[in-house]
Amino acid sequence: MTHKLAAGKAFPAITLPLLGGGQADLATPALGHDWKLIVVYRGKHCPLCTSYLKQLEQLREGYSKIGIDIIAVSTDSETRATEQISEVNPSYPVGYGLTLDQARMLGLYISGVRNGMNVEAPFAEPGFFIVNEDGNLQLVDTSNVPFARPDLQSVLNGLTWLRSQTTKFPVNGSHE
Repeated sequence: MTHKLAAGKAFPAITLPLLGGGQADLATPALGHDWKLIVVYRGKHCPLCTSYLKQLEQLREGYSKIGIDIIAVSTDSETRATEQISEVNPSYPVGYGLTLDQARMLGLYISGVRNGMNVEAPFAEPGFFIVNEDGNLQLVDTSNVPFARPDLQSVLNGLTWLRSQTTKFPVNGSHE
């Protein structure tokens, strides 16, 4: 059963293998930054995901300038992820092998093999998460389709403004 992640709460502890070797803790920034962007993409079968990841690469430096690391992950196997990511050639790390249980932990929608071409197994639909310096979710966005995701430039613009403020704003949507 999928559950909704709460804004302002801790991002779940998930570690995944990375293409090219090593592992990454999804919530922990790795390049000396204090925030992290985690993009969950559908996988090799999704040309919209390939385009989205290419755009993310084009904006990577902008996110880095405001102290935000990036990682992209999918439920794909290493082989399938490698094939798709070779078309993107990103400078950010890419994780693979997100399990369906981990995807559910992130509140992601899961689709079956009938929901895409060249799909070998059920897969996670898109997720977009910003984890702040406290390890808490600053921004949470999930979708059940690949064409309804946050605009990467718009998010960068908003985060650039937010990160430039001298007053720390509370996380939106965290009122209990």
